[in-house]
Amino acid sequence: MSGLPVLDLRRFRSGDHSADRGAFLDELRRAAREVGFFTVVGHGIPPALTARLDEEVRAFFALPLDERLTIENTASPHFRGYSRVGTERTAGAADQREQIDIGPERAPVSGDARYWGLVGPNQWPPALPALRAAVLAWQDEALRVSREILRALAASLGQAEDHFDRWFDEESHLHLKVLHYPGGAATAQGVGAHKDYGFLALLHQDDVGGLEVQVPGADAWIGAAPVPDGYVVNIGEMLEVATRGYLTATRHRVVGPAAGVDRYSVAFFLGPRLDAVVEPVDLPPELAAETGDWDPNDDPDNPLLAAYGENALVGWLRSHPTVAERFWS
Repeated sequence: MSGLPVLDLRRFRSGDHSADRGAFLDELRRAAREVGFFTVVGHGIPPALTARLDEEVRAFFALPLDERLTIENTASPHFRGYSRVGTERTAGAADQREQIDIGPERAPVSGDARYWGLVGPNQWPPALPALRAAVLAWQDEALRVSREILRALAASLGQAEDHFDRWFDEESHLHLKVLHYPGGAATAQGVGAHKDYGFLALLHQDDVGGLEVQVPGADAWIGAAPVPDGYVVNIGEMLEVATRGYLTATRHRVVGPAAGVDRYSVAFFLGPRLDAVVEPVDLPPELAAETGDWDPNDDPDNPLLAAYGENALVGWLRSHPTVAERFWS
């Protein structure tokens, strides 16, 4: 494999019975099953909106540290806000990136399950008020595109396009990361190898590169090279659970840039309601026959839970131990 498959979403809109739409769905299903990663173009996100996002993101990370720390996530029980380099951990090791974690703008809620504590307000930097509008506008577009991809995946699996829609109402647990990888960091681990636990992730990256995807069933890694106006999409663990392993949540990592080079990206994660319990899709017989003896507990260090809220909470507690100790002990 020399790179990720590139798919044009306009082919999905080419008519319910067109030959090209059918070919697109076949290509999408193969990419999602065999690689777990692909790049989409033809998504309709306005370039001017993305350019505005890029400008505000760079402006934030250019602020003095004390101004970035006004929204440090250690003040948020909901894991929202700014994290310094080395404070988020993947597979037990410190990631060499700084970031802002952002979710839907909601008031805190209460409930019997602990995962409801993930719901709450964002933090925004007083020194850069334009960041909020730019990020939330792009988040709306990322949600639109991600839901369209999810509908296309449902169709590619022989389901009605709206099969997954019931889990994505106004209470769905979306999440966005605004990211900066400083060059020449202490280690090469921009982000350690991991899988995403939601349904889908959609990544906007600059032209520096560094994202690598592990070839399923092998020790080889391939680079997810940036494509002009393209967004990288990957399958999350909830879709793997929903399809009994037919679709693949693939391990991936980011190698930090060299000294003197900075990498910026924005990652959007499509999650369902926190109280969603994922029900397996009734796959067509020819697809179901390919799932084999898939076991959600194959990895004892990362068992896949059908209850999304529990999966999400475990991920946050593991990744941000300081916030976990302060608010969740």
